[in-house]
Amino acid sequence: MSTAVSPLAPTDVPEMPAIAGVRLATAAAGIRYKGRTDVLLAVMDKGTSVAGVFTRSKCPSAPVEWCRARLGRGVARALVVNSGNANAFTGKTGRQATTLTASIAAKAVGCSSNEIFLASTGVIGEPLDARKFDGVLGTLAQAAVPDDWMNAAKAIMTTDTFPKVATATVKLGKAKVTINGMAKGAGMIAPDMATMLAFVFTDAPLSAGALQALLKSGVEDTFNAVTIDGDTSTSDTLLAFATGAAAADGAPRISRASDPRLKAFAKAFRAVLADLAEQVARDGEGARKLVEIIVDGATTKKSARKIAMSVANSPLVKTAIAGEDANWGRVVMAVGKAGEPANRDRLSISFNGIRVAKSGARDPSYDEAEVSAAMKNPKIQIRIALGLGKGRDRVLTCDLTKEYVAINGDYRS
Repeated sequence: MSTAVSPLAPTDVPEMPAIAGVRLATAAAGIRYKGRTDVLLAVMDKGTSVAGVFTRSKCPSAPVEWCRARLGRGVARALVVNSGNANAFTGKTGRQATTLTASIAAKAVGCSSNEIFLASTGVIGEPLDARKFDGVLGTLAQAAVPDDWMNAAKAIMTTDTFPKVATATVKLGKAKVTINGMAKGAGMIAPDMATMLAFVFTDAPLSAGALQALLKSGVEDTFNAVTIDGDTSTSDTLLAFATGAAAADGAPRISRASDPRLKAFAKAFRAVLADLAEQVARDGEGARKLVEIIVDGATTKKSARKIAMSVANSPLVKTAIAGEDANWGRVVMAVGKAGEPANRDRLSISFNGIRVAKSGARDPSYDEAEVSAAMKNPKIQIRIALGLGKGRDRVLTCDLTKEYVAINGDYRS
């Protein structure tokens, strides 16, 4: 984990309110790191609904497989997250570690192991000694409190430089309901359902089906529209939990995501996801620039997404931005290689609102000094107009610096 906080870190960190039905606790179990917390236990009341989306990697971690196998039951009592070891590519040993972890947690909480959800992040290929959780989880279950969100977010960090949290409050029926989220992620980030670890909690009384539909829809233009380095993790997990405690205050029980009473909640839920996703982009390993790529005039939204991702994942584009060079030729390259409909002679490109290329050539009013000054901003917007249709999309990424290489060159050291 880097000791220097990203210069793109949010300046305003929200106060994270308690959510009825959720209690949190953290500890140092010695999984890999010394002198820092590395395990989180979240305990939920009986009746809590759960939903989740996971990596599409063909080499998923053991905790991902564990969660997938239990998600259909739709109920959860606890979440256990450890940092420092991903428990991925660990074979039979990894599966045994998830079984033992869930068993220890279930005993500590007083529930079935099938109501325990797991997530791990860190080094791939190293066995996870789940025996280190024995005793620790029991203590955490007793010590868990409703308002320990910041410590919880810190416990799941690896190369992150700051904890990532977001919150929203919205009316549902006659009641005020809360949505809290936390995430970790700085490298090995590319969209494929989740792109890191993230956990969202609410006291709204939602069925597992409604929550799952909200989550699946919500990730598409948030977590699935973020990339740091184009590498999808083996461990990507995004879980959402709804305790239903707000029903006691008059919140209606919602069984379908299409319920019109859920409109304001759905908007707030997506806002929390979007906030967390942007924080992941702001904490890209070694990042110095937050980069927003907007593609419009594509034949379809899907086509616009592919083109935007081609630009966002281009090392040449990202290093040019790190060098504060508005090298629009590299953007043209990335558009052209995406394999999507594009017409060179209709293409226009802008950096931070300054058009540098128009109709397939350098803009007649191009001013190198003006563009160079704009590239010194901490946020860079690249707008690409294709002139072919109405398809539009937006993705977030960051620049690629020497520090990214340094961080990943000695990650296991």
